[in-house]
Amino acid sequence: MRFDPYSTEFFENPWDVYRWLRDESPVYFDEELGFYAVSRYEDCVEVHRDVATYTSTRGVSLDQLRSKDYGRAMVDNASIIMLDPPMHDRLRKLVNRAFTPRRIAEWEPLVQRVVNGFLDDLGGAGSFDAVEDFAAPFPIEVICEIVGVPAGDRQQIRHWTDGMLEREVGNPFPTRKGIEGAIALGAYMDQLAADKRAHPTDDMISHLVQAEVEREDGTVERLTDVEVARFVLLLAAAGAETVTKLVGNAVMTFGEHPDELAKLKADPSLAGSAVEEVLRYKAPSQYQGRFSVQDREFHGQTIPAGFPVLVITGAANRDERAYDDPDRFDIERTGPLGIAFGHGIHYCIGAHLARLEGKTAFNELYRRWPNLEVDLDGIKYVHMANVAGPSSVPVAV
Repeated sequence: MRFDPYSTEFFENPWDVYRWLRDESPVYFDEELGFYAVSRYEDCVEVHRDVATYTSTRGVSLDQLRSKDYGRAMVDNASIIMLDPPMHDRLRKLVNRAFTPRRIAEWEPLVQRVVNGFLDDLGGAGSFDAVEDFAAPFPIEVICEIVGVPAGDRQQIRHWTDGMLEREVGNPFPTRKGIEGAIALGAYMDQLAADKRAHPTDDMISHLVQAEVEREDGTVERLTDVEVARFVLLLAAAGAETVTKLVGNAVMTFGEHPDELAKLKADPSLAGSAVEEVLRYKAPSQYQGRFSVQDREFHGQTIPAGFPVLVITGAANRDERAYDDPDRFDIERTGPLGIAFGHGIHYCIGAHLARLEGKTAFNELYRRWPNLEVDLDGIKYVHMANVAGPSSVPVAV
């Protein structure tokens, strides 16, 4: 077998390849694309923890990691997910303050309002697409309202982000549409940060433009407009994509496992554990990229310095060394928490908000349409770097 992160198999049904990787090739090397990969739960956790060996400064997707110039080009424009300590830790503290448990609780009415609004619009429909009509458009509205993006621009940000992540089968590089979308999105966020600095309001962007950070030389200064823009771009893009894939995967998976859906409908308090199980069973992010800067041995094999390393958390979440009967979908599962949101210093900033959105979406969707039927034969999948899930889940009510 071969693990190809640009194959139809990876985009749509990677589970057999993942099993082979864990059992037969836990330290995988792909000669054609020149990367290493780890896939067992403990190994993925260890790579995430070992920031001295595996740097984030060379990029997070394979096309970035394979480019010798990408990391250097991003030195002054890097997002927080492409920084190592100590600068990462200083910037992370600023954003952590905005995602405390207290703040998440304050956003619950916002999430409820946005979810209800999109579902209200579908009230008279006999059928709809659970992704295109619901899971795709609502998360971007939530995160953009929080950070301060004007209402009329939010869906365009989603479309730019989708294009930026899209990949053609067999091609590791963004499409022309994706490149144009990335340029437009970056320019939009740069201008928005500058506008908020000139005309601050009560939102996250306005707070960030006033925030101060200690630099490498010990001086303290405010974040630049570019740094603020990169923060907001990451929060908007990652926050929306993760929840879209979480909810889309959930509707699809509950359609495949009606007994588990019956448990949720009988006891809506299971929505929290249902979110965790969907994240484990079909993670929105299937791998995270790092770059090795020194040799490290796993299972008697060496991952040498100077190579991209893919941390396949989507495979780790199905590792029988960590979970009993891991290919079984069970919303009452106990055991270690999945690592769908990563691990270590780059653990997803918005994980708790994503969980809140997922719980709210699950309960509202099945409260309104308890007999929702999924057209399993009509499901289509995204072909994207790093993220995975359906692009279309037709349902009948």
